[in-house]
Amino acid sequence: MSKPKQGRRLADTEAQAILSNVRVSPRKLNLVAGLIRNQPAAHAVATLTFSKRRIAQTVKKVLESAIANAENNHQLDVDRLVVSRAEVGRSMVMKRFHARGRGRASRIEKWFSHLKIVVAERAQEQADSTEQGAA
Repeated sequence: MSKPKQGRRLADTEAQAILSNVRVSPRKLNLVAGLIRNQPAAHAVATLTFSKRRIAQTVKKVLESAIANAENNHQLDVDRLVVSRAEVGRSMVMKRFHARGRGRASRIEKWFSHLKIVVAERAQEQADSTEQGAA
């Protein structure tokens, strides 16, 4: 006896990649995720490649994984992929202490985050109109 198989929660034109417990605060990660929301996949990869933020390379790897999932697992066209969602969530918080003067201690919180990137294949006429607008 096993659990019943869960159905696919995403649409047929979507693929996702999830990264759990990444060691950066959700606030900082959301700044980088905001750069790629609603961008074409190729443009989002280029944006993350040249970003100066440390976490951008990790986000780029997750985005490339979502693109690979779309291509290999769901047979979607890579040229028409768009980052439809880039969700950032809270994970655990490690609590440490820092010794202070007069025998006191102060708490240091080290935040962890979750990242979920969903790429979707857009319709052909939308792809043509955005490429003409960017050129």
